[in-house]
Formats: sequence, structure tokens, C-alpha cells
Amino acid sequence: MIMGKVGLIAGNGKLPELFLNQCILKGIEPFSVYLFESVEDSVKEHKNSVKYSVAQVGKIISYFKKNGITQLIMLGKVEKNLIFSNLKFDLTATKILLSTKNKKDKNILKAIINYIESENIKVLPQNYLLDDYIAGNEVYTKVSPNKNEEKTIEIGVEAARMLTDIDAGQTVIVKDESVIALEGVEGTDKTILRGGELAGKNCIVVKMARRNQDYRIDIPTIGLETIKKVADINGRGIVIEADKMLFIDKEEVIKLANKNKIFIKGIKI
Repeated sequence: MIMGKVGLIAGNGKLPELFLNQCILKGIEPFSVYLFESVEDSVKEHKNSVKYSVAQVGKIISYFKKNGITQLIMLGKVEKNLIFSNLKFDLTATKILLSTKNKKDKNILKAIINYIESENIKVLPQNYLLDDYIAGNEVYTKVSPNKNEEKTIEIGVEAARMLTDIDAGQTVIVKDESVIALEGVEGTDKTILRGGELAGKNCIVVKMARRNQDYRIDIPTIGLETIKKVADINGRGIVIEADKMLFIDKEEVIKLANKNKIFIKGIKI
């Protein structure tokens, strides 16, 4: 039995696929717009699924309205450099870009959300239907951080908090009570690799949510690719914020972490 409809604007990565699976389980009919050919096949092949460019905001809104969508969710990665590539923006997208005070991706997304909501379509938080994937306040692995590492983690949490306050990134790499690397535009995975290059093995990755995280725009997430990068640098562990982040591919991630003697710890701030 169909319990209702929901729209999905899908970028890259696993989250759109997980969301569609949850819709099916809960009897909700999804209507998807995917933005790239590189999205998961299951998203492209899903019924009610169409492709539009990120620059075709007018067509995206029309598609949802035509299908009676009154609420939607935006999930998946949209590479930041796309905004500056040779896209042909439609009139609606051009208007939205002109309305932003600067080209920070958060401001662009906020402007898009404001426009969508002005068209009487509510934008849902990215944890909608995904409660099963929210990180908990626990150590997930056989290995736990020792006393000295807990001190280093405290420093990492403080640094990550400050980083999110200036809207630069959410991930820091720490070791021996020192901050090694801060995330910029390159994203979590490349920050981890840079930390490993700078400080060698036994680095700790700390990833926090923003204090005033707008979950319609973004929800911090860790998954298999994250833990692979920690293993690549012979890292010691990863710390994530409980209740505010998604932890996907959990079984595979924990298995790989245990194999590499890496700890994964969720902490409540």
C-alpha cells in the first residue's frame, strides 16, 4: 500500500540508494531526479527516475510539481567544482545564483532550498527515514583508544568544532596531542591522506557535525571509503559525533577496522 509520495534529488554515493530502499520498506512512492550519470545504477533504474543537470532547476521543480510532490529530500555528493564548471544555467538557476551573497556551497544550497520552498515544496532533513544509520555513543570495534589517545581526541574535537564554526570543513587529523591536518575544500578522504603524509602512522581522524547543522543541506557521513583511507595511512582510529552523523556500510566498516586494529568511537558532545 502506498502511504504517500516523496521527491529525491540524488547526487553521488550510497545515500540516495539507502533512502530509496527505506521508501520501499515504508510504502512511500519516491520520484527521483538524479544529477549525474555516475550515480548508483539502482537510482538511475528506479521507476519515476529522471536525469536533469544541477543547472536545470526550473525543469527539476516542474517534474516534481507535475507528479504532485509536496516534499523532497536532497541526498548524495555534488562536487563543489561543478558550480564553477561550464554549466548552462537555466533562468531559475541563474536567478538563484544571483540571489546568493557569495558562492559558498552552503549559501548556494540555502538559496536553492529557499526557492524550492517558495514553490510550496518542503525540503526534508537528510536523516529523514534514515534513523537506522545514525551513529551511536559507543565504541564499535575490538580496539579502544587508550588514555593518551583520549587526550588527543579531546584536542581533535575542539579543533573540529572550531573548523565547523568557520564553515571550512568537519574533519581534523590529530596525533600525540597535536593537530596535523584540517579539512578544506578537498573533503574528508583527501584530508585523511594528507594527515598520513604529514605525520605517518597512528593518526586519529576526528569528524564532527556543525553546532547549527542544517540537515536539509548536509549530514556528515562515514562509510567504507572513509575507513579504507584510515587503513591506507595506518591510522589508529576514527571518532565521530553520536546522534548527528550517519554511519553507513556498518558491518563491512567494522570488519575492516577490526582487521586493521583501528578503533571507531562515537561520542556525544
